[in-house]
Amino acid sequence: MGNFGESVGKKERDKKKMRERQDKREKMEERKAKNTKGKTLEDMMAYVDENGNLSSKPPDLRNQKRVRAEDMQISTPKAGKADPADLIRTGVVTFFNESKGFGFIKDLQSQESVFVHVNQLSERISENERVIFETESSPRGLNAVNVKKAG
Repeated sequence: MGNFGESVGKKERDKKKMRERQDKREKMEERKAKNTKGKTLEDMMAYVDENGNLSSKPPDLRNQKRVRAEDMQISTPKAGKADPADLIRTGVVTFFNESKGFGFIKDLQSQESVFVHVNQLSERISENERVIFETESSPRGLNAVNVKKAG
């Protein structure tokens, strides 16, 4: 007769727990066998060769190139003054809502859409009209300023 209170499910759970404990014990013994503690600094050192690849041996110092600190430039080149003629763009009004006071102009040169607000208009504009404008950068993207109808 079987033990009182033991079922097939309980036996299976107990077997599964024993297997998991055994697997855990084996993994722990494997980690102990592969223990990296106690290695020397030289064993843990990695080098970078002249091509930028990692290697286990130090690079050949005969191939080393000398660079003087004075020859290094650590700055961004200054931007030249922008020509005012380059700032003026032409485009076509693709959308303009007079009641809300904004719209978009498609730049004919770069084909990008530029936001325009009614405060930047010198005269009333409507959709599909050619306009001349300048741009300024904002956190949300380019804005059209000084918008005028193209003659």
